[in-house]
Amino acid sequence: MSSDRIAAELIELLQESKEHVRFLSELGVETVDRLPTEVRSAALPVRVETVPVASPNLTAPPTQEKFARAQFKSTPAWKSLADTTSQPQALFADAAQPRTTLAPSGDTLEQIWQEIGDCTRCGLCEGRTQVVNTHGNRQARLMFVGEAPGADEDIQGKPFVGRAGQLLTKMIEAMGMKREDVIIGNVNRCRPPGNRQPTLEEAAICRPFLFREIAAIRPEVIVVMGNTALRNLLELREGITRVRGQFRDFRGIKVMPTFHPAYLLRDPSKKRETWEDLKMVRDYLEHSAKP
Repeated sequence: MSSDRIAAELIELLQESKEHVRFLSELGVETVDRLPTEVRSAALPVRVETVPVASPNLTAPPTQEKFARAQFKSTPAWKSLADTTSQPQALFADAAQPRTTLAPSGDTLEQIWQEIGDCTRCGLCEGRTQVVNTHGNRQARLMFVGEAPGADEDIQGKPFVGRAGQLLTKMIEAMGMKREDVIIGNVNRCRPPGNRQPTLEEAAICRPFLFREIAAIRPEVIVVMGNTALRNLLELREGITRVRGQFRDFRGIKVMPTFHPAYLLRDPSKKRETWEDLKMVRDYLEHSAKP
């Protein structure tokens, strides 16, 4: 191979790497995170010598040594931080049922969608263009659940294809996966007027079909995005800001609550917190993967 061709390929590789780093940075991703531990440690060396200090400064920021030790501890984040020790507070605490394992399902997604049909069960049917069903890999280990379709989804008939969907695709790719590897759905399948939040009645009518899809797909992890998905799947009083970053349980399936991509478009400062949540999901799936 000629030296000119090698140089051209190296330049192309560098350009591709630069673009990849750019969109990871948009998400607030620390790109050193995916390197092996020994490489990361070399990238951020830890000084071990002690330095005499005249008096303690309780307000001083953490030193590089403390930060590095915390950043690269051996215990996976999903294991040390994810599982809560207390039971989730249900919307109807007095009538709450014990946790149950998801029962085996004989449904196929086609059977569920056929039953949904050209749905007229609630008033949302009056303004929608079409029903937007769950879409993606039917053997997916990871499922994303949002609120309801928007204008782009209503036109194309697929969930998360607008601006929020494009950001979600970047988030999935930052996890080292492709959109084709996961499956994506919403609590409601029809676009609410003006993209408003679905009412309690609208969500209650539609969500049983989502539960049946989950039983048919049986993902290992579900990422619920935003308050509507959180409250309809887990029946929690708390908002997404308080419970994000902690694995919860839905009938034996791990659930990670995090911010909705549409919210991240309005408040990009939350991208870093969302990335921390997704890293725990990624690490859990890697740890639990069958050899």
